[in-house]
Amino acid sequence: MEVFQVLHMNGGNGETSYANNSLLQNNVISLTKPITEEAITDLYCRKCPTNLIIADMGCSSGPNTLFAVSELIKVVEKLCQKLNHQSPEYQVFLNDLPGNDFNTIFNSLQGFKDKFRTEMGESFGPCYFNGVPGSFYGRIFPSKSLHFVHSSYSLQWLSKVPLGIENNCRAEELVEGGRVVLTFLGRRSEDPSSKECCYIWELLAMALNDMVLEGLIEEEPVDSFNIPQYTPSPSEVKLEVLKEGSFVINHLVASEANWNAYDSDLNVSESFNDGGYNVAKCMRAVAEPMLVSHFGEGIIEEVFVRYRKNLVDCMAREKTKFINVVVSMTKKV
Repeated sequence: MEVFQVLHMNGGNGETSYANNSLLQNNVISLTKPITEEAITDLYCRKCPTNLIIADMGCSSGPNTLFAVSELIKVVEKLCQKLNHQSPEYQVFLNDLPGNDFNTIFNSLQGFKDKFRTEMGESFGPCYFNGVPGSFYGRIFPSKSLHFVHSSYSLQWLSKVPLGIENNCRAEELVEGGRVVLTFLGRRSEDPSSKECCYIWELLAMALNDMVLEGLIEEEPVDSFNIPQYTPSPSEVKLEVLKEGSFVINHLVASEANWNAYDSDLNVSESFNDGGYNVAKCMRAVAEPMLVSHFGEGIIEEVFVRYRKNLVDCMAREKTKFINVVVSMTKKV
């Protein structure tokens, strides 16, 4: 089966769904909020569009899908009030691969809009949502149609090796002066096999290899199973942006986030104190569709029991952090 068909998060609202196991991603969106707010503020003050068009690339499903968009709109609404401007119409494009759980998103939209209008007041402009299935490694939107592109924890995924990567850029789809803010898993090291970007997957590989040694699964499927992910360094990102030439880099930073998203939440009940359990659930929401496609459903519970143990052992010995790379750019005029 093609990677793009299985490269999606666990859908629905069940115990192992992405919707219920994406606090880490929520925390990362919050951490990057100052950069995102600066970008949307600069865009609005320069353009003052009456129809503001935003695209969220790799939106997935669950609360984070609309969280990022709502934060952008809140900034614009506050600016409108401050500048005594009429609220613009908002058009939001939610993009992900075709296997994404768009139904859950669509079912939540009316409740989101009702709640948002209550919070922002009746002057809040119309907000139109569109689902856009497709890989963000190719063209998705018409030329010069977008004002703002946002993506968080998506661009490290490779649904396939991008063709014509030197021309694979959102520049054609953005208006002049349009803004892009991208956050993705990365690394500080220049070594692409660095522990800081690969180790959490190595612990999953250890669980699979142990099952091979015990005769629970065959060796060949494990040898042929690959995680389609690449985590770049800030210098690699800068080099690619400069080579392409369409953007000015406003911010390029690396930051850290705990593997266990609950580490920084002082209000979490005792039931969430098992860090390995939390991280295993988070990773299961991400990796389960790929594992099921490759190995079948029969091994999933055992794999994640073992993976959880590996995570607990690792997290007891050392501080475990994800490295995030954030880049904010403006399309050249």
